[in-house]
Amino acid sequence: MENKNNNKKAGSKSLGAQFWKEFAKGIIISNPVFILALGLCPTLAVTSSLDNALGMSAGVIFVLLCSNIIISIIRKATPASARIPVFIVVIATFVTILSLVFQAYIPPLYESLGIYLALIVVNCIILGRAEVFASKNSVLLSIGDALGIGIGFTLALVIISLLREILGTGSLSVFGLELFKIPVLSASPMTFFILPPGAFLVIGLLLALFKWLGVIKNE
Repeated sequence: MENKNNNKKAGSKSLGAQFWKEFAKGIIISNPVFILALGLCPTLAVTSSLDNALGMSAGVIFVLLCSNIIISIIRKATPASARIPVFIVVIATFVTILSLVFQAYIPPLYESLGIYLALIVVNCIILGRAEVFASKNSVLLSIGDALGIGIGFTLALVIISLLREILGTGSLSVFGLELFKIPVLSASPMTFFILPPGAFLVIGLLLALFKWLGVIKNE
């Protein structure tokens, strides 16, 4: 009896350690933008402002978390030949819920994100985690993976949008609340940074910086 209790405790500790390992891995080691270079299309498109970055990040975390949970639950009942269509149906269901909520309660953000909100359905980060992780692991570990990857994606978008908005406008605001303004820069902002080429430049410089710091390892 005592051995059974010890085994249960050891098992729960091991599962907890695995959860935190998967959670932490998604933030830095397997950061979807800076390390895996996934989801770059929405990353480049929506990071012209912090508002858009936060809205897209919230949407991706919601869809990623919900789809990972459902796909992990049904993984044993899903035929291998039909797994991709099943994954897409699950993801599309949560994207539809997200779009309707944004349209009803946050119309300005819904309009600002535009087609990129609907394109979360085919976001390679979400579909990739469904195929690579959720379909092969337990619900708890799939939650850890989704939260880690989601927060890693959020950090990437926030860093990129901060640089682009501050350099491109000379100020920073969140949902209509101006946080600060840089006097000289706001008078003559470098508008290049809020344009599409500016997104490529910022993400390229960040990738070079993380490479130099050793965050991105040589293969």
